[in-house]
Amino acid sequence: MALPLLPGASRDRNIGKEKFHKSQHWGYCNNVAMLVGEDKPGIGGEPLPGQKLKPKYSVFPEGIGSDAPAWVAFDKQVLSFDAYFEEEVPDQNQELYRIRHCKIYFYLEDDTIQVIEPQVKNSGITQGTIVRRHRIPLPPPYENQFYTIDHFNINIEVILYARKYKIIDCDQFTKHFLRKMGVRLNPPADRPDDPYTKERQKILDNMKPLRPYERIDTLKQFLEHDGHVLRFFCVWDDPKSMFHDPRELVLHYYLSDDTIDLKEIIPVNSGRDAVPLFLRRDKLPKYAPSELYQPGAITSRTVLNVFGKLGNRDRYILDNRKTGAVHQEFYRDSDLKVGAVINVWGRKIILCDCDEFTKEYYRTKYGIEDFTPVPYKTPSPPKPKIPFPPYTGFGSEEDSLCSCMGLLPKPPQKDFKKFMEKDRSGMQSNILRFLAKLTTDSPVDKDRKFIISYFLSDDTISVFEHTQQNTGIRGGKFLERGRIKKPGQELFKSEPSEYFKAQNLFVGARVCFHGHNFLLVDADEYTFNYMEKHANEFCMADIGVILKKLKDIAKPRSQEIRQVFAATDPEHTKVIEYDPFRSLIVDIADGAFSEHEIITLGRYYSVRDEYEIDLQFLLAVAQERLKKNSFENFEQLSAVLVYNDREKCGVLPHEMCRTVCKSFKLPLADDDLQALLTMFEDEHKQVEYKKFVDGLNWRENQIPAFQTIKVPLKNEGDGSGQPPFLPVKRIKYLPLLDDLFGKEE
Repeated sequence: MALPLLPGASRDRNIGKEKFHKSQHWGYCNNVAMLVGEDKPGIGGEPLPGQKLKPKYSVFPEGIGSDAPAWVAFDKQVLSFDAYFEEEVPDQNQELYRIRHCKIYFYLEDDTIQVIEPQVKNSGITQGTIVRRHRIPLPPPYENQFYTIDHFNINIEVILYARKYKIIDCDQFTKHFLRKMGVRLNPPADRPDDPYTKERQKILDNMKPLRPYERIDTLKQFLEHDGHVLRFFCVWDDPKSMFHDPRELVLHYYLSDDTIDLKEIIPVNSGRDAVPLFLRRDKLPKYAPSELYQPGAITSRTVLNVFGKLGNRDRYILDNRKTGAVHQEFYRDSDLKVGAVINVWGRKIILCDCDEFTKEYYRTKYGIEDFTPVPYKTPSPPKPKIPFPPYTGFGSEEDSLCSCMGLLPKPPQKDFKKFMEKDRSGMQSNILRFLAKLTTDSPVDKDRKFIISYFLSDDTISVFEHTQQNTGIRGGKFLERGRIKKPGQELFKSEPSEYFKAQNLFVGARVCFHGHNFLLVDADEYTFNYMEKHANEFCMADIGVILKKLKDIAKPRSQEIRQVFAATDPEHTKVIEYDPFRSLIVDIADGAFSEHEIITLGRYYSVRDEYEIDLQFLLAVAQERLKKNSFENFEQLSAVLVYNDREKCGVLPHEMCRTVCKSFKLPLADDDLQALLTMFEDEHKQVEYKKFVDGLNWRENQIPAFQTIKVPLKNEGDGSGQPPFLPVKRIKYLPLLDDLFGKEE
């Protein structure tokens, strides 16, 4: 028994207490900051009177499962239960209670519950959401707690706001989730039926007549052939027309419902009115027109009068055998074929042709292979050729020709597709450059050198003269860029003139530009590579054509040619110089080969020396370009490369380093960047990116400029942007002889 609270009669209850703090009412629930004061204890951590503290963790030990908050781990995961409840119906004799089925949804992310009743047709009850989604407290005396997943199972009852719900089943996801939570599921319960609903259904079933209605199923045909249409091209020779001209029609047969429509093709200026359809879409009877039927004679079902005319009472039953039905025959797909004549309401129409889909359909279904069209169109008269007047000399020929094409002159159309394909793109200039000289006896013009540039994008040519000292000739632009006509053509004529093409220019060719005769003596490396790459367009650079041509000439003298080549190589090195090789080919071909063909042959069998570009030289040139473009983002570049190195091994693939450098817009040409990355590769073809960035850093590791450049980094002479190749010096003649005459035994 406690002592009365009197001075000196009661002991101090705080004796021995060390904690007198007040609990913090703000905390975290599911890793979300919120007010959680109702779950906090009193002063000193002691529970308040009547308060039951919740455990900090669930029944599972700490550390099992994901650490993600519930609204992340269980996002869009809902448990679905099938349930029902009984509702009393007062003051009605037909029913005393109702069974109302519903769905209980438990949202795992926040332990909220929602109850929804499915809509029932003609129920007269407001249905849908019964309990909106929120946390529902437990029934008294535990109203301070809420429903959790532990309160749900199959074949149990739950009370939600004084209404008792019986859970009878759940879906597969819910069963699987509860089993993983360690809940032993009860067997499903039976779903009871509402007595009034059953009685009402019996009344409705008795109202339906038990008659043997015939089922006509057209859904399968519609689903299989919806959108499939057979098209025939027809002709109708109208005997009543004034001029007896045939009228062209297009017949469409719809496979989805076996209907047909006809559309007339009205020619221009025919004098006929344009109508949408010649025959609207419907089933087409074979023997029409026929006598008119009374209303109701053509029906899908027929009936029989059992009593006939006996008495005033009638009794009708369904005619299953259709003894009194009117049978009509309609055109089907099997009746339509090329060459057939069909009756379209008294008009004889001939099916003359069909499209490819129709041919494939009849070929697959009926095995018909003969689709010979019936000629129904009179051959159109030949279109008279329009004579064009001769060229007047004003403007270009194409512009003058366009003024003769119509009343409103239009500018000539350019080949835009060719321009987009052959225009300069990156390092590809698409310009063929040749070195040329004048073919003249004048000692002043004999030594003049010209650069002839052919632009593949628009077939234009420009000529530039190389400036030479002490010649008395200024040099520079010799011929403005433009298309050049071939010589020997009449100026004022109706036919278009012929212009120089890329195939007319090759080493050794003689061309005449506006009265100046040029001899093409050389070309740059890009031109040789382009012509060899597109050998199907340039026969002078096609090694296959050249070898076949040389084989036909040299095959009768194969032994002699082998001896001549062996005599040219007295030391048996299997390699000869280019000049004696050229002399031998000229002697063998006897002038049948052009200079370009000989160069192509020499390039194919040449010995190419391997030239290594010095690393320090590459870094010096790269640093100079970075310095000119004020590029200083080396720390960011290194950080991105380190970030992409997931294994922290100090190396990255070649392509990944190139992609990162491109993303930083490194002001280096692509071939220079590729060469630099190759220099820093290890034995596994991986780039050491730290050394690569340190080599480019001109702020900290500046490399002094070279006084003498051993190998130029760029080929400034051509527009290809590729490193230059040295001219052909030595030729491997044994592979050439083997390709011509076969290997010698």
